[in-house]
Amino acid sequence: MFFAMYFTEEDLLTYEKPRICLQTLDRLREFYCDSDQPCNRVQEDSFREKQSLILEKCPNITGRSLELKNPLQYGDTSPKVEEPHCDLSQFSASFRNYETTSDINLNKRTKTIYTPLELQFIEMKKRYKDAILCVECGYKYRFFGEDAEIAAKELNICCHQDHNFMTASIPTHRLFVHVRRLVAKGHKVGVIKQMETAALKAAGDSKSSLFSRKLTLDDSVDVEEVTTDVPDNYLLCICENGENAKNRKKGDILMGVMAIQPTTGEVVFDSFWDCASRLELESRFLRLQPVELILPSSLSDQSEKLINSVTSMRYAYFMYSLTVPTRTLHFAAPTIMQSQGPQKLSVILSLDKPIICALAAVIAYLKEFNLEKMLYNPSNFKQLTSETEYMTINGTTMKNLEILQNQTDLKTKGSLLWVLDHTKTSFGRRRLKKWVTQPLMKSSEINARLDAVSEILLSESNVFGQIQNLLCKLPDLERGLCSVFHKKCSTQEFFLIVSTLSRLDLEIQALVPAIHSHVKSPLLQNALLEIPELLSPVKHYLKILNEEAAKTGDKTQLFKDLTDFPVIRNKKEEILDVLSKIQLHLLEIREQIKNPSAEYVTVSGQEFLVEVKNSRISSVPSNWVMVSSTKAVSRFHSPFIIENYRHLNQLREQLVLDCGAEWLHFLDHFSEHYHPVSKAIGHLATIDCLFSLAQVAKQGDYCRPVVKDNQQEIVIKNGRHPVIDVLLGEQDQYVPNTTNLSRDGERVMIITGPNMGGKSSYIKQVALITVMAQIGSYVPAEESTIGVVDGIFTRMGAADNIYKGRSTFMEELTDTAEIIRKATSRSLVILDELGRGTSTHDGIAIAYATLEHFITDVESLTLFVTHYPSVCELEKVYPEKVGNYHMAFLVNEEESAEQKGTEENPEFITFLYQITKGVTARSYGLNVAKLADIPEEILKKAAHKSKELERLVNMKR
Repeated sequence: MFFAMYFTEEDLLTYEKPRICLQTLDRLREFYCDSDQPCNRVQEDSFREKQSLILEKCPNITGRSLELKNPLQYGDTSPKVEEPHCDLSQFSASFRNYETTSDINLNKRTKTIYTPLELQFIEMKKRYKDAILCVECGYKYRFFGEDAEIAAKELNICCHQDHNFMTASIPTHRLFVHVRRLVAKGHKVGVIKQMETAALKAAGDSKSSLFSRKLTLDDSVDVEEVTTDVPDNYLLCICENGENAKNRKKGDILMGVMAIQPTTGEVVFDSFWDCASRLELESRFLRLQPVELILPSSLSDQSEKLINSVTSMRYAYFMYSLTVPTRTLHFAAPTIMQSQGPQKLSVILSLDKPIICALAAVIAYLKEFNLEKMLYNPSNFKQLTSETEYMTINGTTMKNLEILQNQTDLKTKGSLLWVLDHTKTSFGRRRLKKWVTQPLMKSSEINARLDAVSEILLSESNVFGQIQNLLCKLPDLERGLCSVFHKKCSTQEFFLIVSTLSRLDLEIQALVPAIHSHVKSPLLQNALLEIPELLSPVKHYLKILNEEAAKTGDKTQLFKDLTDFPVIRNKKEEILDVLSKIQLHLLEIREQIKNPSAEYVTVSGQEFLVEVKNSRISSVPSNWVMVSSTKAVSRFHSPFIIENYRHLNQLREQLVLDCGAEWLHFLDHFSEHYHPVSKAIGHLATIDCLFSLAQVAKQGDYCRPVVKDNQQEIVIKNGRHPVIDVLLGEQDQYVPNTTNLSRDGERVMIITGPNMGGKSSYIKQVALITVMAQIGSYVPAEESTIGVVDGIFTRMGAADNIYKGRSTFMEELTDTAEIIRKATSRSLVILDELGRGTSTHDGIAIAYATLEHFITDVESLTLFVTHYPSVCELEKVYPEKVGNYHMAFLVNEEESAEQKGTEENPEFITFLYQITKGVTARSYGLNVAKLADIPEEILKKAAHKSKELERLVNMKR
């Protein structure tokens, strides 16, 4: 639950350290001012007179969350769209529809009274309607109502009626196992923990009331989770700004996105203009592949359709309406100022308004889970796209070239990432994925990577083998460090992460002389030499910890030296004092029961029991309390023991709480080193990626590409498709092909040839080799020279899009229009069979006109595949710029002659998969029909009709 925290301009100005500058105040005031009143600059004195900041008008926002499956929904979750008025507050912290009903003590259906625990559950369920609640009750966790029925079904546990609700339970020590199983089945799970302990509650003022409970993130993490590889899990927030009525009518809109991976701490943002087709938004979806969304209620129809089309197969759809307004940026601003300083606040306020809106929503949402801290420091933010730094690869191109996943079953196998990924670590794998989707644009950076890969590949020094061995079997350090930063880690996880980092520090430190001597690549050398310096503070924290206690999770014995932990030391001294008193009391007990050898015993967890044989029970004082007995003996507590044992248990429980608090302070202290340690892990990820690319280069017949700035050319000698080459293996060799495109010579290839002749594979091969070169990878070719390309734009395949309401031809032309808008003379444009979605004459006209536009106006390097011979006439019009090519084949004349009879038959052809100069006038589609096992009588009729139509056309000519 979030409480709206408002601050006035006067409040802002009363901060002594740090103070906020006037420019930042201006930006704040501009963002929050009422749009009905002019927003003028004023002096500091006039700012002091203002009572509060008023939010600027913006669309009313509600949250929608997308999950893997649809968990049980309670109550009305339909959107409540109000009259738009400004309000970051419209982003709710929890995105739940809180009902403002008074406590209901009577179940109207059964006419029975709700128990206090049931009433507590009802109140919690109002807040977390979309989650299965797991409620701590003593030594077990309980599910109630429909949650219990779902848990019983998914976990195969017993479910039964208890008072007004069905209930099911699991033991506390198995919590993380069962929660993981529920999450794996697509459910959202909330863990509700007791916030009080039994002994302290009994001694307090609230001993007769119900235990207080609240939603927590459980810290009993299984260490295996840190060592296993997990997919990216981005939370993505989208905000739209369609203020211009003309643009809104056209569908054009300014969008802001903010995405965070809570498990790794990665934060990315972007702001962009998008057209009605929402191709830019789709590109970001495909790159990030978010698992959860926060969307505004006033989301445009075009965006709604896009999101449905992207997520319909993999996600269920949720909406949370808002009733509690929270002005998120209002209460976040003081926190940012105190922890980061006014400069960081001004950096955040300098972002585009849609990004600030999205940031506010994400802060509000994550604050409920105490995961928002990463969003207060803008130095953690990275822009998702940059036209000056990275090659443009939009969503269509990413799908067509199968960059991250294949188009058949949407798995990684068969994609470019699959070919390049030989990483050893989870954090290295995530970095390589970013490299693959963001090829570089500066030849100096590309060649720095290539130099490193070349050195790893060619060097005979064993230092590289030692470095690579360091990366093997590492836990997910990036995830673990983020868990420490958010104070969500267990002692086991912390010890694993810190001991691993400390070991890496020592091992790399030992290699420093060899690195200086044998590693020449600046990228590799700088990364390796910086790591020990960045990790130097870690070993101090390892020395503080007791290894055995850390591995068992015993926080009371966790710290070796208690000098820096006076609270724990004092509490332990108090416990020892009580234990000493109890031990001295034993002398008195021996006298009272006349047994000089009597000792305390512990039975079923009850300590300090005095065991007396039943034959001598008459010696026990009358004020002693019997705790348990057997046929032979009885066990007692004296009044002194009862009083001091109760006090001891209170001290022990308080010690556990104090140790928990000191543990959190300890994690806070460690988190001061988050950024240097995170940078060191980033260096390890980079090294892992470089070794992965070196492994790719070892596959054979790969060459180092020559990459040049300010030179428009793609020259590839005997290049191969990187994915098909690996899939075929050694048995079937991929037929290599040569490409020669340059600004000064032939920059457009028109490619014809029979169906299934290899045209699409060839053009994808050229694009993928270009991407690989700009990633900094070796490429599958004998030689390769690449002039840096600013973007690859593709239009391939034929498919409608029902979700977007577009036909096959409309989809084709929408993609083409986007390419025309975005492509430059430094781009690579690939158009595969443009115009085939409509009639022949219209298709030829559109294909001809579009290609001529790219030849004369855009002047990009272009590969144009077509079945229209008329388009090939452009070679005669622009002979120096355009070349006609076809995929070579052979017509088997003998077999065709044998098949000739009274009726005509389709020719039998053999594909050579070789790019060859010239035009082929026919597509030999009937040959493909034959390969597809179309019935013989249909093939004969089709062949007869084809010859007839061909004769008609020739007669007209």
